[in-house]
Amino acid sequence: MDAFLRRFFPDVYRRMHGGGEGEGVSNYCRFVSRGGASTPAAANIAMLIVGRVLLGVGIGFGNQAVPLYLSEMAPPSRRGAFSNGFQLCVSVGAFVAQLVNFGTEKIAGGWGWRVSLAVAAVPAAFLAVGALFLPETPNSLIQQGEDHDKVRALLSKIRGNDGAGVEDELDDIVAADRSKVTARRGLAMMLTQRRYRPQLVLAVMIPFFQQMTGINAIAFYAPVLLRTVGMGESAALLAVVVKQVAGVAATLASMFAVDRFGRRTLFLAGGAQMVVSQVLIGAIMAAQLGDDGGLSRASALLLIVLVAVYVTGFAWSWGPLGWLVPSEIFPLEVRSAGQSIAVAVNFLLTTAVAQSFLAMLCHMKAGIFFFFAAWLVAMTTFVYLLLPETKGLPIEQVGKLWAHHWFWKRFVTDSGDDDECRAIGVDKL
Repeated sequence: MDAFLRRFFPDVYRRMHGGGEGEGVSNYCRFVSRGGASTPAAANIAMLIVGRVLLGVGIGFGNQAVPLYLSEMAPPSRRGAFSNGFQLCVSVGAFVAQLVNFGTEKIAGGWGWRVSLAVAAVPAAFLAVGALFLPETPNSLIQQGEDHDKVRALLSKIRGNDGAGVEDELDDIVAADRSKVTARRGLAMMLTQRRYRPQLVLAVMIPFFQQMTGINAIAFYAPVLLRTVGMGESAALLAVVVKQVAGVAATLASMFAVDRFGRRTLFLAGGAQMVVSQVLIGAIMAAQLGDDGGLSRASALLLIVLVAVYVTGFAWSWGPLGWLVPSEIFPLEVRSAGQSIAVAVNFLLTTAVAQSFLAMLCHMKAGIFFFFAAWLVAMTTFVYLLLPETKGLPIEQVGKLWAHHWFWKRFVTDSGDDDECRAIGVDKL
């Protein structure tokens, strides 16, 4: 429940205090620093829970604010690479966390878990210093009523030019800014107004499907799973480190591919890669895993390779794109609320999958991998039919896609003339 509620808290807090995405990053630093300091020092369960709640609130601010900040600051032609950098840093952080866990496993006296948890305060401290130098996004400044000259100067600085491109982008941002009143009603508007139905469906279904790939089940319980198939404790942890390295490399590759090949291509290809690997993992375990829980050495090594293939498929598709696409599909007046919904659904499903995975593994055994493979087929079909391509579009013009999509056009009115829509590629949908 905490994992779900804390995702809505950032949008409510920021709307009450009038902050933008930069303020959300600063709040992330404050809460994670406090949680990272209090959790390892816990003397009892209550202190541990308080520390984890502080960490959760901080991560809620970060996951809500950072993808939006990157999407609004990045130039349209590089928005995918900038935003995928968020997932790259998450992957690098998870890799470092696995190394820390591997190193603290043998610390005597029960101090290993305290060291592992204390490390969380280190990156938060670095980010806290860096956040002091972050400007607000142009979109947030306009929404807060700042002078247009100030926004124009910021755009010139971050875009590196003073020409017509800056003026065009400023005009788009101003046109997208409905009013402060509607911005403060963003969540209610998202839930009740028909014209936001495409964004609402995608804000729910993309993070839902992202978790139904089974990635967090593998991430959380990979050591348990690998011990189940006959590996020792250290070997299982080392295999997880290898898996994480593969994930980092694939996420890095996605930064270069997403703005060249587009979001849909990566979604579809990554989904196919994960389906094949999940089916093969399930087939190997169904055919060779006996009641004693052991596999031959060759089968165990093949299983590790297939898990790495699955992880790389996720890391260059559904992993980064599950954050990128929700952050770029919302109009300005509901953008913060929409991202809060997406993040809340993501972590609600993370909790549900994490809590149910071991029980499902015990009851379904190898069948659990076919279960996730079936979801992968469903989500790949969903993307093929219902997700328009947003590659290269200015974030303020993404709204034009819905009125020209074969399905979503029934929910929205035409938001631009045909010539303008053809100019940004909508006619290709």
